[in-house]
Amino acid sequence: MTVNQGGASAVRIDVWLWAVRIFKTRSQAAEAVRAGHVKINDQAVKPATQVVPGERVRVWKDHRYLEFEVTGTTSKRVGAPLARSMYIDVSPPSPPRDVCAALPVRDRGAGRPTKKDRRAIDRLRGAR
Repeated sequence: MTVNQGGASAVRIDVWLWAVRIFKTRSQAAEAVRAGHVKINDQAVKPATQVVPGERVRVWKDHRYLEFEVTGTTSKRVGAPLARSMYIDVSPPSPPRDVCAALPVRDRGAGRPTKKDRRAIDRLRGAR
């Protein structure tokens, strides 16, 4: 197993995201990179882009941004305790669950909103 803590060994970004358990599979990691959901130092990248310790990786996952500072690289998937030592999580805190749960939800199968419903939605959004 090749584990490099703090050295300058470069590894592909899709491999690194998979190896440190940000994504469950390498194909999911590569797909996220191709879709533009992964940035290194605020630059859009391709799956084969090399990442080295000291760089900042920003990932859009589960409807929020995760930010990591790379402290180590590995080309093999490692256990969770070792994976957490490969990066420093500098992500902003997630919003409280009660805020997310308080959003209004329209009943499934209720059809299109009526004119009255649409006006209420507009008022809620602050459009009027």
